[in-house]
Amino acid sequence: MRLQYLPNLITVLRFALVAPLMGLLAGGHYAAALSLFAVMGASDAVDGFLAKRFHWESRLGQFLDPLSDKTMLVCTYLTLGWLGLLPGWLVAAVILRDLVIVVGALAYHFVTHRLEMCPTWISKINTVAQIVLAVAVIADQFLVMTDLIADALMFIVLATTVASGLHYVLEWSRLAREARP
Repeated sequence: MRLQYLPNLITVLRFALVAPLMGLLAGGHYAAALSLFAVMGASDAVDGFLAKRFHWESRLGQFLDPLSDKTMLVCTYLTLGWLGLLPGWLVAAVILRDLVIVVGALAYHFVTHRLEMCPTWISKINTVAQIVLAVAVIADQFLVMTDLIADALMFIVLATTVASGLHYVLEWSRLAREARP
């Protein structure tokens, strides 16, 4: 195997760990789930570092990495919602935003015949907020977190989810209008 494929291999392994993560959460093994979540998060940093540091970026990696991250977060949110640890409206908002982005990306691609996946700054803030909330909710199952912290984190996730989704819709709409002859 050539080393240039290492970032994509790490991404695929992170993909493969989503099902065990959901199983640990569903089985109530929260400390193990939190550890696995941390490993998966660290693997995201490592594959990104390797790809950029050694110029091992690839078109496949540009597609797989965000897909892997989204799969991990969406499955985590669905499981936490199913367990009653996150409110359904928040899980629905997070998933609806991602669906809007996917549909918008496809529409943009068909209008402009090109699509470059480039997350916006508000999208990155939203991803960090979603990760912090997931970690806090999982950790709260064996540590103590006040309701005020959980409510504040949920508000931040909802606000950045809505802002990020609207930002993508407005920006891609503008770019699609500019791309038309």
